[in-house]
Amino acid sequence: MSLNPRSRCGLLASALASALLALCSVAPAAHAADSDTVTIMVGGINKIIYLPAKLAEVLGYFKAEGLKVELQSQPAGVDAENQLIAGAVQGVVGFYDHTIDLQAKGKEIQAIAVFCKVPGEVELVSSKAAAAGFKTMADAKGKTLGVTGLGSSTEFLTRYLVDKQGVASKDYSLLPVGAGSSFIAGMKQDRIQAGMTTEPTVSQMLKSGEAKVLVDMRTEVGTQAALGGLYPAASFYVRNDWAATHKDQAAKLARAFAKTMAYIGSHSAEQIAELMPKDYYGSDKALYVEALKASLPMFTKDGAMPAGGPETVLKVLSAYKPQVKSAHIDLSKTYTNAFLSTK
Repeated sequence: MSLNPRSRCGLLASALASALLALCSVAPAAHAADSDTVTIMVGGINKIIYLPAKLAEVLGYFKAEGLKVELQSQPAGVDAENQLIAGAVQGVVGFYDHTIDLQAKGKEIQAIAVFCKVPGEVELVSSKAAAAGFKTMADAKGKTLGVTGLGSSTEFLTRYLVDKQGVASKDYSLLPVGAGSSFIAGMKQDRIQAGMTTEPTVSQMLKSGEAKVLVDMRTEVGTQAALGGLYPAASFYVRNDWAATHKDQAAKLARAFAKTMAYIGSHSAEQIAELMPKDYYGSDKALYVEALKASLPMFTKDGAMPAGGPETVLKVLSAYKPQVKSAHIDLSKTYTNAFLSTK
């Protein structure tokens, strides 16, 4: 069948439009596949326990390793973890305990740099609830306790601390309230009578008199008393398969964080605070510095996993998570120090 010139032009234009549309639809995917940017999700980027992520960026350590790194933030570590599993990000700054929890679910991720030897978490009780008799975790019966998110490390730790006191899970409630201002609002509004949070929120609430400390896991002594050993927490973790196929990038990231940990160990809280964005400390920089001073001892010096730490974390999770207890957990697949020393 012959076509008149106008019809031929119309078909040609249609074909050209279809080709352009197809090209545009695949271009972003091709760009994403070829991109050398490493996206890291942080479970609350302005938390002091996760400070090494922003500090590494500010100090230029990522660039020094030849890396392009984009930092993103999620209010709860479990949300960041989900992004990692989905492949939306290449790494997560969150709690090490997720590596064990996920292995029990058939997913393998590993920490390649560890920031903190202890959780840095504090269980706060509102001053109102404390005055009414809420003095220890044994008094949690009938109360609502705040966590950053369900499935988060704050939930893991909260459940362990309450269960350890003989209070059944059916006798108390957990409420996700995030961190920072949303945590403070939850306690002020009495939606939670106690909750787990980190610095600088802890210092802020203690200074205002709105809360008191129930359990302090900012120090090794406090963590030993609460959990029976060191509990490596804030860390940088990636999928095991990604590390195996991106060894050069993994090594560069681990080195950048190792340099950051060395910097933290050799500089004062005042010097570190000077490098942080203003929105990290708001209108009270002095309070931020004090919170940072209280937090510095929790950081590792070199990004390496502390000896005995993984065993403590496994013990805590196994105490109340049947899936972890029944699984054969291979701790050697949940972390590695190998990338820290790769030249």
